[in-house]
Amino acid sequence: MRYEDFRREYTAGGLTREMLDACPVKQFEHWLEQSVRAGMEDPTAMVLATVDAQGMPSQRIVLLKGLSHGGFVFYTNYGSAKAEHIAGEPRVSLLFPWNELDRQVIIGGRAEKMSMAESASYFITRPRESQIAAWASRQSRPISTRALLENEVEKLKAKFGRGEIPVPDFWGGYRVVPERIEFWQGGEHRLHDRFLYTLQPDGGWHTEQLQP
Repeated sequence: MRYEDFRREYTAGGLTREMLDACPVKQFEHWLEQSVRAGMEDPTAMVLATVDAQGMPSQRIVLLKGLSHGGFVFYTNYGSAKAEHIAGEPRVSLLFPWNELDRQVIIGGRAEKMSMAESASYFITRPRESQIAAWASRQSRPISTRALLENEVEKLKAKFGRGEIPVPDFWGGYRVVPERIEFWQGGEHRLHDRFLYTLQPDGGWHTEQLQP
């Protein structure tokens, strides 16, 4: 296999300053709506990058579950590797790879825990099986066989029966409050269009175009 032979031109269209909203969060919402209308699979899937105590970066895909107070929301186990990383270094990066539209959105900011009430309001909307899975998994911890996890799921089903499943105290949401957001639109001959919004001390946003 010759990796250098994998190549295509980006022809979805350009991006100019006049096409951008003054608020990057609103601009993100415009692009997300367009990705949904385009029929993309998993348009809310985003790559979350964190670093551990030794400075080793780590990435994984999580799902955007809302925009709250200007922040990008996702939910996870508070005992997971990502949560441990965030506890030590709250600065994180998000990437939305909307390849079908030749677009990327890259967000840099700080992750902060959401309140238990906020997490609970989302938890009750999850499918029952997902609620049980949140209880069953000690995320990122080693396990000798999948059967142990499946057995735990069956025990929890019996425990909760048909009653309401409470929110685990080790599970909840994070809100990534953006400090910089870049919009990338693929261009022909690798002449891509890039615009970077940077948060200012007064709460406004400075926008500048970047070279490809």
